Amino acid sequence: MVYGLQFKTWLGWGAKYGCCMDRPFTIVEDDLTGAAIIELLSLHATEMSDGSPPEATHFLDLDGLRAPDITFWTIWDGDDLAGCGALRELDPSHGEVKSMRTHPDHLGRGVGRDVLARIISESRERGYQRLSLETGRAEMFAAAVHLYESEGFTPCGPFGDYPEHEFSQFMTLDLT
Repeated sequence: MVYGLQFKTWLGWGAKYGCCMDRPFTIVEDDLTGAAIIELLSLHATEMSDGSPPEATHFLDLDGLRAPDITFWTIWDGDDLAGCGALRELDPSHGEVKSMRTHPDHLGRGVGRDVLARIISESRERGYQRLSLETGRAEMFAAAVHLYESEGFTPCGPFGDYPEHEFSQFMTLDLT
């Protein structure tokens, strides 16, 4: 049983397209109070801080992820937390991908792709024209960058309040 969640369920990419049905994930909007998500976000913060220069570390803490302009989802494999991701509204036509993270026990199972599909779907439902993200350039970000590229994200300049930094790279997806 999953605790502390608002159950707005969305079956992932595999269920929608009839493939990969060996991974019956469920994606739910999350209120960020459960122990499992707090632990995963703590791991995320530690790894981002350890692998990025302080001035290029842009992850949000729990309070930041609870802001009214952010929708946060968790993805579950039964009772096991498999990952998470968030969507921030920058303005009525522009969203930002935040806090994409796959639990280490679920790497390579399509968790990130399913969460990203949910974020893209929600962005389209909201009528955003563009969805952007900031990520790092180090090797630890290579799989994420590959995922974003495979979903049509392309390089762009800094957006929102992000400064240009040699460690950061910015990507965007045209939703029009």
